[in-house]
Amino acid sequence: MQIGVVLYEDNDNLRESLCNLIILADNLLLLGNYARADEVVKQATELHPDVILMDIDMPGMNGIEAVKRIRTFNQQVQIIMLTVFDDNLHVLDAICAGASGYLLKKHISDRLLDAITQVLQGEAPMSPGIARMVIQKMQQTAKPVDNIYQLTQREKEILSNLSKGNSYKLIAADLFISIDTVRTHIKNIYEKLQVHSQVEAVSKAVKERLV
Repeated sequence: MQIGVVLYEDNDNLRESLCNLIILADNLLLLGNYARADEVVKQATELHPDVILMDIDMPGMNGIEAVKRIRTFNQQVQIIMLTVFDDNLHVLDAICAGASGYLLKKHISDRLLDAITQVLQGEAPMSPGIARMVIQKMQQTAKPVDNIYQLTQREKEILSNLSKGNSYKLIAADLFISIDTVRTHIKNIYEKLQVHSQVEAVSKAVKERLV
């Protein structure tokens, strides 16, 4: 089954290049591509994409506002932000607004397919720098609570690794366990925290000082 993708990018040359990249990928289906996100609600509702690639800086409605609009009616679609800088505060704002992760434009041709695979598996492509900013922002309003979710020590270790922006592969290597074991633990963490994504899990963990 092909993965439905919608692209928002105001740079015509880059948008054309990304469209070609998506079209050439056997497992991806380009549902639409746009230079502006002003009609994002209508487009996301009608096209039902699995993944949205969203440029942060666009004329009219910017990518951050577009993410906020999408999240008012769709929590399932994976949204990958496209950005020039990986330490931009706009990236942090987009992640906090509900983006699933981000991808640097300079790496997009090499990493787009991997990034899409990662978000569909529940991972969040995110540099350690952005992960730290997310944690710092969440800690400003954090309130300590008891371990009401009954997380095991191993689950806490994995949750801590997720909050640092580490990939499943890196977590597996760090804890000397298999990637499948990491996925099993993360599935249990999601069930205990009653969340559906890595960003939600990290946000909740930081807010409630679980890590």
